[in-house]
Amino acid sequence: MQISFLIHNAYGIGGTIRTTYNLANTLAEQHDVEIVSVLRHREEPVFTLDPRVRMRHLVDIRRNSPGYEGDDPAYRAPARVFPRGEVRYDQYSALTDRRIADHLSKADSDVVIGTRPGLNVHLARETRRGPLRVGQEHLTLDTHSESLRTELRGAYPRLDALTTTTEADAGAYRKKMRLPGVHVEAVPNPVPAPGIEPADGSGKWVVAAGRLAPVKRYDLLIKAFDRVREQRPDWRLRIYGGGKQKDKLRRLIDELGLYNHVLLMGPAHPIEPEWAKGSIAAVTSSLESFGMTIVEAMRCGLPVVSTDCPHGPGEIIDNGVDGRLVPVGNVGAIADGLLELINNDELRQQMAHAALKDSARFDPARIAERYESIFSGLVSRGGDSKIGRMRGSLHRTRGALLGGAYAVRDAGRTVLGKESSA
Repeated sequence: MQISFLIHNAYGIGGTIRTTYNLANTLAEQHDVEIVSVLRHREEPVFTLDPRVRMRHLVDIRRNSPGYEGDDPAYRAPARVFPRGEVRYDQYSALTDRRIADHLSKADSDVVIGTRPGLNVHLARETRRGPLRVGQEHLTLDTHSESLRTELRGAYPRLDALTTTTEADAGAYRKKMRLPGVHVEAVPNPVPAPGIEPADGSGKWVVAAGRLAPVKRYDLLIKAFDRVREQRPDWRLRIYGGGKQKDKLRRLIDELGLYNHVLLMGPAHPIEPEWAKGSIAAVTSSLESFGMTIVEAMRCGLPVVSTDCPHGPGEIIDNGVDGRLVPVGNVGAIADGLLELINNDELRQQMAHAALKDSARFDPARIAERYESIFSGLVSRGGDSKIGRMRGSLHRTRGALLGGAYAVRDAGRTVLGKESSA
């Protein structure tokens, strides 16, 4: 099966990019997979791509590249197809409109997957007849502007399937959008095993990671840690990430006299070794469309203290079992959640083991199987035509092979896990 991902910029850093790589790398074990990046702004990608996955770009904005197109008049003209209400609208143009349309009109893949709302609109309107059109939503319906939701209502009914990262968001699309005939399903983001030894729980570090942006509410985390310091001055907090709030957060740390207890570490890649140095992870967001950092921390053996914000944390964390959910915006509750685990070594270790076990459900192999099931259902549903029957036969054959391959690989991982723990 040929599967093609269409992504904003595969050469950057971000949750959608990382998720796309994880899924593409896994699907490439059994399928012909490509990633098509609308923009290319640097020479090499940040994340590791399986050599079996092809990658190409549509518009080159590398200033030192012989193919640089940033001075093309069409690149300076506004986009007309990419929706104006999309947050990335200013990075799109008449040139990107034209290149995306040309790409989709010639797409010879069995499945074309869009990875953000604006690209899903292109996918719905411009993909030639034949390929399955699957739109992914990595944000949430409620965070989209009204103008964008209006455009999506006009375009999304032309998709074959729409995936969200949480059940809550899938429910919002089913309830608030008219999508007759569109398969809407929640499929969480894939997060691979880190490939390092999990945290041993001995480090007196709380770790947080993500953009230094208002929605992450690191100001609340810092204030909560001021209360933690009063009881447990031997513990420290590391915050990884970059962003516009760095100076503001630095001033808050200085005002509270926490410069020896709270450290702004800057971006880290890979992040997994930094998680493993800690014993507790913290998330204090007011909104999480999924919660990649929660799963990443859990896969490294850390219990997570997180605000129970819409939409992701409550679907990832089993409260009191592999982490702790606390009310949104409540400094005292955040501090209490952290201190509960800091002061109870046995509980912290129990939750750490549960986090490591429970987070295995987000392994890319399992998420790839979910997508395989969606593709299979779509092929079966539309299988009256000749091409549909051909696709159905091809999918059933390859689907069986893929399922067997994943089962063998998972069994191998289990054996290796037992050997390594012996």
